[in-house]
Amino acid sequence: MEKSSPPTAEIEIIEQDVRVHESGEVVLERNFRFLDALGMAFAMLNSWTAMAASLSLILPSGGPVAMTWGLCVSALGSLAMCATLAEICHVYPSLGGQYDWAYLLAPAGYRRGLAWIAGWMTAAGWVSVAATGSSLGASFIIGLISLWNENYETKPFHTFLTYLAFTLGAFLLNTFAVRALPMIDRCAMIWSLTGIVTVIIVILSTAKGEYETGKFVFTTFVNETGWPGGVAFLLGLLQSTFGLTGFDAISHMIEEMPNPRMNAPRIMVSAVLLGSVTSFIFIVCVLFAINDFDGLITTSNGALLEAYYQATSSRAGATGLLMFNLVAMAFATQGLMTVASRIVMSTARDGLYGPLSPHLARVHPRLAVPHWSLVFVAIWITIFGLICDVALNAILSSSVVLLEISYVIPITLVLVRGTRVLEPAGYPKRVLTMGRFRPFVNAFALIFAIVTIVFFCFPPAIPVSGTSMNYVVVVVAFVTLMSLISWIISGKRHYQGPKVKVVHAE
Repeated sequence: MEKSSPPTAEIEIIEQDVRVHESGEVVLERNFRFLDALGMAFAMLNSWTAMAASLSLILPSGGPVAMTWGLCVSALGSLAMCATLAEICHVYPSLGGQYDWAYLLAPAGYRRGLAWIAGWMTAAGWVSVAATGSSLGASFIIGLISLWNENYETKPFHTFLTYLAFTLGAFLLNTFAVRALPMIDRCAMIWSLTGIVTVIIVILSTAKGEYETGKFVFTTFVNETGWPGGVAFLLGLLQSTFGLTGFDAISHMIEEMPNPRMNAPRIMVSAVLLGSVTSFIFIVCVLFAINDFDGLITTSNGALLEAYYQATSSRAGATGLLMFNLVAMAFATQGLMTVASRIVMSTARDGLYGPLSPHLARVHPRLAVPHWSLVFVAIWITIFGLICDVALNAILSSSVVLLEISYVIPITLVLVRGTRVLEPAGYPKRVLTMGRFRPFVNAFALIFAIVTIVFFCFPPAIPVSGTSMNYVVVVVAFVTLMSLISWIISGKRHYQGPKVKVVHAE
């Protein structure tokens, strides 16, 4: 079969480690070795903490069944999407990830339009998900204050200031400590793994043999949504899918790691596997250790803190355990901002942001970071924190939908166009491949993504009110509308596609 040839005029294949581009443009340093990058990927997924922090989303939508078996479904779906994108990344390791891949894989007549949509969805999704660390971290701290002070009344500005502290800390680390980030990310991985082991040992030992039954953990189905049981279960997948979404993160760091063609795909898949296993163990242990399931739903301190309190019967014990999640969320906030800024920088290189693009694409010569992209991301995260709770939750939840839409584009192209787009002429021979299983994995990934995108736009419960409405569809529609308007105004005439840098450096 004749091999496909990607649009070579727009591609720069980098075969050596460089610091300054031939044009004089300052590029990013390769600071992230394999373990550093794996630590960053695992810390950003932060799956067991993300799922723990979002327990309130799943308790009424399936309960223990959705928490255990739903996690297995989400893990398989996420792994299928990740494996598909990892195989593409092995062939085309480039900073833009799915944004670049949409252009490289699409037929010539559709390249520019699909890349434009993928770029907007990827950037909007990562800027949104970058706010999740600050939001969830702030909720942990407010929950701790409520636990220790029963008369405490949460004030919006208390939450916002805490949220702002997480955001500012991540911004300062990303701006002035870029060379320390690999060490920080390695510490984040060690901290997270140490945390889950410690939490499991403590909650199981302090329960003193008074555990829930296996029947409760694996067969109890709770549906307080008003939807039919099947719909409620699918809505409950949001928690576990949220904890595993973002596996493309490391593909947006390829200019900062050695041998990205081999390392990036392996890290992507390893992070999802590690996140799935640790999350399943954690969820099962928490369900065995709790003694009042209804209390998790009704508590004002947060479902995770309540679960720790029920397991330990001690405010000090619950506080100590939550520290692992709190610090892990601080690590994650830093990593999420790192990736979001790289996505903005990558898309800005191609003019997606109009007159702001030259500034957002710039790398500071002394700091060696895309400083204006970091400022841009930090400003948007701060703006999100000023919005009312309902809209903020919609923005955070929509990050899953927006990112999955960006995944769907390259997954569909590979499934429809076949192996030939993964064997471009003049490229190194593939070493990492799914072989004959690829079409089946691609098809399952596409089905999972489409089903979850649709159902995650449903209201979490019916009847629907102004406060219970799912505004995710509004956010997604807004991003889609803005991308289409910008395409009509300028993109259709001036946008030439991404200036792809395929990095094969060892």
